[in-house]
Amino acid sequence: MSEKAEAVTPTLVDARGEICPYPLVMAQRAMAARASGERLKVLVDNPMSVEDIPRWAEGAGHRVLRVEKTGNALWEIEIEKR
Repeated sequence: MSEKAEAVTPTLVDARGEICPYPLVMAQRAMAARASGERLKVLVDNPMSVEDIPRWAEGAGHRVLRVEKTGNALWEIEIEKR
């Protein structure tokens, strides 16, 4: 795999089954360990997290790439660190 392909492969944070504020805290900690340009994919099943995580990411200056409902009560949030 090339360096460029590795740089855009998101780190996965599986926060399914966690209640607020844990998905947000998990995302914040994972993002703090990333370098600028790296991506984070967060799996959540808590509707409040679908609002909180993108709001935090944008407020922190990161780029929210997508928020997608992928199942009955499952969402994927992808963020790029700035």
